[in-house]
Amino acid sequence: MAVNFDTLIQNSGSEESFLRIFQDTFSQKNQPFLEAHRTILAACYRNPGLSPALKANKPEMLAQAWLKRYNNSYENRISKRTSQPPSTVADPIVDTIIKARLTDLTTEHLEQIKFAHRLSMSAENIQGLLLEEFLAEQLADYGWYCCWGESIRHVDFCHTDGSLLQVKNRSNSENSSSSRVRINQPIEKWYRVDAKTGRDQWFYFNEKYKTDRFSEINFVIFVQQVLSHNPNALAVELHNPWRSSSSD
Repeated sequence: MAVNFDTLIQNSGSEESFLRIFQDTFSQKNQPFLEAHRTILAACYRNPGLSPALKANKPEMLAQAWLKRYNNSYENRISKRTSQPPSTVADPIVDTIIKARLTDLTTEHLEQIKFAHRLSMSAENIQGLLLEEFLAEQLADYGWYCCWGESIRHVDFCHTDGSLLQVKNRSNSENSSSSRVRINQPIEKWYRVDAKTGRDQWFYFNEKYKTDRFSEINFVIFVQQVLSHNPNALAVELHNPWRSSSSD
């Protein structure tokens, strides 16, 4: 019979017994049982409705699957990974629509617009990953751990005191299913920018922790450093005419 987090939580008897399963399994794999692991797994135990949808034949195999998911996500965080360009082709009717309204545009103009849009979409695709890694670095000093690889569902950061946090780039970037989850769960939400006013919300962390390290300026610096050290974090198609603007 397959084991999932729900059955493992029910059968373990206590939080420490539940955590011991993971700790022993990690030890067998020569993987240290980090405070981050303990914090996130304890949150899974206390909030079983948020546990990841993993199944395995044995508790040890379930623990291994969880660790693999967590490690793979961390090792392929945006500062390290090579992003893939869009896998879909552009719809030519878009060019027709634009040309019908802006009649003086040339074919070259339309081509530039198309690929600029695709490049912009690639940038939007990694926005959340950049914010996640920036916050992972900054919040670690205050007891927060990033839930790499959706190691607990619908939660981006877990605190050592049991608090749960979901982060978004903009106030209007949350889908309805994600917002419904928080109705019956103790998940706090924070977003970087208010979509209606354009104001950033970094003051929340600064006021809470009596610091000034959380700011749009520091986030911008972080983004620039990531793309400087790992240009492939942003996918640029080989035939994109804007590619010539890159120094790599």
